[in-house]
Amino acid sequence: MPRSVQEILDHADEMAARFEDYEPAEGDERDPVAYASLREAVVSRSDAERAIKEAVVQARTRGYSWAFIGKIIGTSGEAARQRYGHKQDA
Repeated sequence: MPRSVQEILDHADEMAARFEDYEPAEGDERDPVAYASLREAVVSRSDAERAIKEAVVQARTRGYSWAFIGKIIGTSGEAARQRYGHKQDA
């Protein structure tokens, strides 16, 4: 819904006043160490998933079956193929 320029300016003034008047409560602060730990874990998981994908490509190139790969990664061969397979493997 279109707004007039004046409505937009009034809203901006209201938001600016809320920002200027903001006083954080004691419980508003977050622990940055917890954030950093979570972020590091996500990056590690991403790196591990990338390494698995590369290893699967290498294994397939060297003739390993999807059943074997699935067993190694803890799933069925079909699930491994669906997750890591490429169209050229179909």
